[in-house]
Amino acid sequence: MARSKEFEESVVLDKAMRLFWKQGYEKTSMKDLVHHMGIHRKSLYDTFGDKHTLFLKAVDLYDHKISSALAAGVKRSTTATEALQFIFSSLIHEEEHPSSGCLIVNSTVELAARDDDMNNRSTEMFANTEKLIKDMIVWGQQEGEFTMEYNAELLAEYLHNVGVGLRVMAKTSITEEKLLRIGTLSMDLILR
Repeated sequence: MARSKEFEESVVLDKAMRLFWKQGYEKTSMKDLVHHMGIHRKSLYDTFGDKHTLFLKAVDLYDHKISSALAAGVKRSTTATEALQFIFSSLIHEEEHPSSGCLIVNSTVELAARDDDMNNRSTEMFANTEKLIKDMIVWGQQEGEFTMEYNAELLAEYLHNVGVGLRVMAKTSITEEKLLRIGTLSMDLILR
């Protein structure tokens, strides 16, 4: 008779995500994962496969959480400017692990050049974020909030690049005031 799982899969995956987020892929050992997730090594392999597969599932979970939070924040916004300010604020003020930065950006920097799976995920996730930003810019241009000097796609690429840079800089000892100045200037450049 097969034993039932003694853990909730989503809960232990969340624990793995947080450990990868804090330590990165290379610095996280299977021993670390087993200890942090609170499950047996065999259960980890049986449920999630190897470390790489577990990592990719953790990245997907992180992306889902962040994308859902950003979409909800944008939906609550009454103007495109407010929506874009929410995005920049979210990039600067990482609530759970402020000094850990963004798991997707961190993993892209760490692995994308040598890991096709991470490179493909990063490319797709970045494209999805750019689309979200582009939709806000189109909204703002239609409402007369944002400049029409550049097309929405180009502005979205630029603002996403600024956002990724802010996520990297947030991992350092650079002050929040400086990050806010960069975010504010980026917003000022697209306002009408």
